[in-house]
Amino acid sequence: MTPERITLITLGVTDMARSRAFYAALGWQMHPESQEKVTFYQANGFAFGLFGLEDLARDQGRPDAALGSGAMTLAQNFATMPEVDAAYAQALAAGATPLKAPEKVFWGGYSGYFADPDGHVWELAMNPFWPLNDDGSLTLPDAADAD
Repeated sequence: MTPERITLITLGVTDMARSRAFYAALGWQMHPESQEKVTFYQANGFAFGLFGLEDLARDQGRPDAALGSGAMTLAQNFATMPEVDAAYAQALAAGATPLKAPEKVFWGGYSGYFADPDGHVWELAMNPFWPLNDDGSLTLPDAADAD
């Protein structure tokens, strides 16, 4: 078994219909296994889910927990700066809250941030040191490759 893996990322949301509409506007296609209270998307090598905040807290065994957002960042890497700009514009058109417009950054790449309707933070980036695979997935380069 490979320990360094994620098979499902689930975000807690306050309004399932609003969140579904937002991700649909980004071009995400809801998986047929979705149900009234949980939505699934097939992502590149893992599943992505949306689950009501209260239901998520109950499912975690913490029914009284006040679940929050914004303490972590989800990221999408792109091959070019114009692709980052286009994805950022699409997110804003879908109703995202702009946090930081894409710009060249100190580490040598290009990135920007937005928040989805529930405040979950997304980074859109182009990293010249991490080329993407043909299918858009990312495999971190070996240290020997960096030489």
